[in-house]
Amino acid sequence: MDNFKIIEIKKSVFENNDREADKLRDELRANKTFLLNLMSSPGAGKTTTLKATLSRLKDEFKIGVMEADIDSDVDARTIEQSGIESIQLHTGGMCHLDAGMTRQGIDEFDANRFDLVVLENVGNLVCPAEFDTGSSKNAMILSVPEGDDKPLKYPLMFTISDVVLINKIDTKSVFEFDDEAVKERIHKLNPNAEIFFISARTGEGVDAWCDWLRRQVNEWNK
Repeated sequence: MDNFKIIEIKKSVFENNDREADKLRDELRANKTFLLNLMSSPGAGKTTTLKATLSRLKDEFKIGVMEADIDSDVDARTIEQSGIESIQLHTGGMCHLDAGMTRQGIDEFDANRFDLVVLENVGNLVCPAEFDTGSSKNAMILSVPEGDDKPLKYPLMFTISDVVLINKIDTKSVFEFDDEAVKERIHKLNPNAEIFFISARTGEGVDAWCDWLRRQVNEWNK
């Protein structure tokens, strides 16, 4: 009979993270702070979309932004120049944020001061989808140049996202992108996902997205 014990490390890590995430989410709800976890691949337009969103909501809510990156402060500086309070979270080489890292940022930022906190996660479509950050809602951005096949290649990201923003629709004349195909692929994975077609550069569709976010924040903070 074998005398050694087998430990499922990955399962244990996820279970511990999920408990911490649920605890953080309960605390945020009690403090009436809505946390949006925003994810995308690099270059999809997270920061540009965020700036367009903040410009529409900053007079209605007290907003803070936590920028996650492996090793830079470019995004935090960009957001701060927009007049929104921000901090930079360095992941030390890790390709995602988990609930523990998010809590460190929340505590350091004293995020309970805000109605809405946006966590701009590390840019990729794999690792951030695996870890619950404790957010109130998950949002992701898929840009037109990336192609309409990404739900097939990165299903988990689309499965866990409450809302999908299809960004850079102003580039459709350059790139082949099938709106109906991408909607069908997303809803096959996640029938409840909200989908908005936007251009953060021109502003097209951004108001509809902001209306959705506004409703979510108000409902959370009742």
